Amino acid sequence: MKKLLYTFSLIALLGSCKKQLPVIKPTVITEKTPNDTDDPAIWVNPKDASKSIVFGTDKKTNGGVYAFNLDGKIIHEKSIKNIQRPNNVDLEYGFKLNDSTQTDIIAFTERELQQIRVFSVPDMKPLDGGGFKVFTDATELEHNAPMGIALYKSAKTETVYAIVGRKSGPKTGYLYQYELVSDSLGVHANLVRKFGNFSGKKEIEAIAVDNENGIVYYSDEGHCIRKYYAEPSMGNEELSCFGSEYFTDDIEGIAIAKYKDKGFLIVSNQQADSFNIFDLKTNAFIKELNLGTIETDGCDVTTAALGNKFPNGLFVSMNDEKNFFFHDLALLELD
Repeated sequence: MKKLLYTFSLIALLGSCKKQLPVIKPTVITEKTPNDTDDPAIWVNPKDASKSIVFGTDKKTNGGVYAFNLDGKIIHEKSIKNIQRPNNVDLEYGFKLNDSTQTDIIAFTERELQQIRVFSVPDMKPLDGGGFKVFTDATELEHNAPMGIALYKSAKTETVYAIVGRKSGPKTGYLYQYELVSDSLGVHANLVRKFGNFSGKKEIEAIAVDNENGIVYYSDEGHCIRKYYAEPSMGNEELSCFGSEYFTDDIEGIAIAKYKDKGFLIVSNQQADSFNIFDLKTNAFIKELNLGTIETDGCDVTTAALGNKFPNGLFVSMNDEKNFFFHDLALLELD
């Protein structure tokens, strides 16, 4: 009996040691949203980076997309409320409204209305006429319920696309890619392709795009990180399916940190309450970090200096206590 108890104690000790990563405390913890935080996007203010904004979804019926300043305080006049279960949000710079006018934009999914929304930043004006319906040809349950979204701006054509995932879908063609175009009648979202494999195990929500290299990554939650070309003309062949052995269960939020000579993929290891870091070029695993968050869904990153508070860049991650954690990027020790 003593030998058996010793064996159980040793197993428990080894299991606890495996997960005892040192906690890297956040620089800022935001104010709480009313319901359930899910996914962030960072807008870098081109005029004054210290006045940049972090947008974060509050995932609930009559939820919203909340704007936070770099002190973590909600900017109510920049927040978008009464949204029907917003899931993920993303941001892109320099969307052309016409030949002489462009604006930065955020786009987010509104699951219960089966649509995506597009707003200008920082004036927060709707550009979508109330929303763009997505997955309109779906015939099965939850195949028309959008969840993940990433914006991609082509380095070749400067065309802006929305790549959208959903609650459930087929084994192939799980993601739909929409071209966002503006003309004299307004902004439109035109379906240009269906792509992306799905294991069928859980769902696909987290999507991120490397604009410079034209690559899209997404989390097939119980399976792997999948990698494709983001440029429609490059085809639908899967480039890689990697990383599964480094995750406890769900592979979740994805953020891409780009420097001049290197890049990193930061991915939420949700049930381990940690983040796995991969080399952007080779897909090689680098390390695991504990940033203090619980059950992180979404995350975002910028390597731009954001004033005195975040001079090395900013990493934002959802925390399952109705808030977001802000870390100065140097704390992640990527270099």
